[in-house]
Amino acid sequence: METLRLYDFLPSGNGYKIRLLLSQIGMPFERVEVNILKNETRTPEFLSKNPNGKIPLLEVKPDKYLAESNAILVYLSEGTEFLPYDRFLRAQVMQWLFFEQCSLKPFIEPLRFWISILGKAEEYKEAIEQKRESGYAALKLMENHLQSRNFFVGERYTIADIALFAYTHVADEGGYDLKQFPAIQAWIERVKAQPRYISIKEELQH
Repeated sequence: METLRLYDFLPSGNGYKIRLLLSQIGMPFERVEVNILKNETRTPEFLSKNPNGKIPLLEVKPDKYLAESNAILVYLSEGTEFLPYDRFLRAQVMQWLFFEQCSLKPFIEPLRFWISILGKAEEYKEAIEQKRESGYAALKLMENHLQSRNFFVGERYTIADIALFAYTHVADEGGYDLKQFPAIQAWIERVKAQPRYISIKEELQH
């Protein structure tokens, strides 16, 4: 079996999702750092692999690529404990994957990027203020869901948790106050307690 190759940018929450799942499945992979701050996803070489010019990108076998972090999560989790077999539970996992990309990430990720990665909070002040309210609305919805649950779907840890965890647990780096969300905080600790957990800053290579 060919070794998977993950094109990744270490601070990226989307890339972290894939590293975390690969670690927890115990699947060997090679990580290739692609620095988005240096426009390395915009080179002709990278664009030939992913015309959308984004990481993460998974090379499944030579010259066979899969983009979009949550699509990669589904691909890798097929046939594992991280993706339910039950049709309705599986659809609920998908529901949260779509929620993460549409309602959570667009309001958490840019703020973290502007404030903590670029260090340009003042320059992006107006855009930050515009996105903040929607970010809190998404976190509030998650908080309400978790008040009577340990995990997002079927009371077990799935790729729904991995996808939502990636940006939520570093939301404070985008200026969000997670102290007002005790159920989310407890869930974050449950995720961190899972076997083979790695942090977002761990450069795991097998």
